[in-house]
Amino acid sequence: MLKFRRAGHSLLYGLRQAAFASTRPTRSHPSGRFQYQRFCSNKTGYGDRKLEGPIYEDKEPNSTWGYYALPGALLVLAGVGTLIHYNDERRAISKEPNASTVPERVNINRPAIGGPFKLYDTEGNEVTEASLHGKWSILYFGYTSSPDVDPQEVKKMADVTTILDSKYNFKITPVYVTLDPQRDSPAQLKAYLEEFDSRILGLTGSVTAVRQMAQEYRVFFRKVDEIGQDYLVECSHTMYLLDPNLETVRIFGVEYNSLELADAIMAEFRKAQK
Repeated sequence: MLKFRRAGHSLLYGLRQAAFASTRPTRSHPSGRFQYQRFCSNKTGYGDRKLEGPIYEDKEPNSTWGYYALPGALLVLAGVGTLIHYNDERRAISKEPNASTVPERVNINRPAIGGPFKLYDTEGNEVTEASLHGKWSILYFGYTSSPDVDPQEVKKMADVTTILDSKYNFKITPVYVTLDPQRDSPAQLKAYLEEFDSRILGLTGSVTAVRQMAQEYRVFFRKVDEIGQDYLVECSHTMYLLDPNLETVRIFGVEYNSLELADAIMAEFRKAQK
């Protein structure tokens, strides 16, 4: 009978131990080892039992911090060095006399556009670069037989001259140079330009003189669709803004309308006065 009672207690103890082990949360430790201390029993060996705290055994020191400490220290040193260098640069800049926070305008070396020329106006008078010296001028290369673009650009030039005079009280000299001197005689040129504005100065000359001036201003042109004496002239339709020193200040394409072109010219004039 005593054997059966002891067997029953042993079975009950085993069930209680299994239940406790299944409900106890799993715990990990860097050493990978985890132990429980043995249960203490009372005199009978079957009384209430208490678990003592877990016992950890760390036989190997945790050295993973070394993998992070050295790179972290290097990053800190690099950051401190960058900060010191930045502060030194700021102090050096602040010590410069007459230091300004406004950036200066950078002068970029531009290709030389323009040069000396000798042509003739519609009255047969000789006109050279000296004739335009001291004036703001707008220069256009074209030909009177152009069916479309040339008349539009000449009208634009005439409108810009009027806008600058009436709106800004600014005088500018419009200059028209023909690229077709073989057909654009002084009389033909005069009749053509008077349809737009008599203030436009028309220039023509020999084929050699016209070609030389076109080369000076980087103007592209060539004859196309030539049938006998009938042909078209393919050319670059651009306007050149010249200052009183005959420096090419700006080049305008066909995308500008009259008002935009007038405003852009005035902007360049104001810039030159500063």
